[in-house]
Amino acid sequence: MIITYHGGQHFKITHGQLTVAIDPSSKESSVKAVRYGADVVLVSTWHEDFNGVDQMAHAGAQPFVIKGPGEYEVGGLFIKGFAAPSQHDGVEHTTIYTFRVDDIAICFLGALSTEDLSVEAKQAFDEVDILFVPVGGEGSFDAAAAYKFAVKREPKIIVPMGYAGMGEKGALERFLKEASSDGKKPIDKLVMKKKDLPANAEVIVLEHDR
Repeated sequence: MIITYHGGQHFKITHGQLTVAIDPSSKESSVKAVRYGADVVLVSTWHEDFNGVDQMAHAGAQPFVIKGPGEYEVGGLFIKGFAAPSQHDGVEHTTIYTFRVDDIAICFLGALSTEDLSVEAKQAFDEVDILFVPVGGEGSFDAAAAYKFAVKREPKIIVPMGYAGMGEKGALERFLKEASSDGKKPIDKLVMKKKDLPANAEVIVLEHDR
């Protein structure tokens, strides 16, 4: 599995012939829009920063789009979405997504703003290998709240998001300080197999589009 970051909350996950796009920014967003072909698109929050679905079509092929809570199965990929609160730019709801790629359990928090979750939403954290957590504030978790929430979930890898092209200035640096990972250098992409997951929680910063 290969994970790359495109700013905001936009991640591209590839495994074999499968490409999953999460929260791609639209052309109207302050986050740079990136275009490529995806098989599946997950949209956590219907807002211009996260709903650039039209950017994910390629050669006339349209991706399967998931944009809210529920259970979905697409080409052998089983995805669950859980409703959760958000305050991103006036939007009140986001979706937490969980799914597995190459037997690695992934949890994407969307533009989550609070720890006060429903019983159902808390099921998203039964098992987490890689946790994508917003750190930028401005309607989602700020740095301190993000780290506190993330470590409680006991993931193997924590990936911060929501700071590149959006969010409060210096948000990533404050998050890394909270995580005692000051000066953590970003990597171009995360290449991961189940057997290579760290034993204890590790923060991974991914390079993003300039």
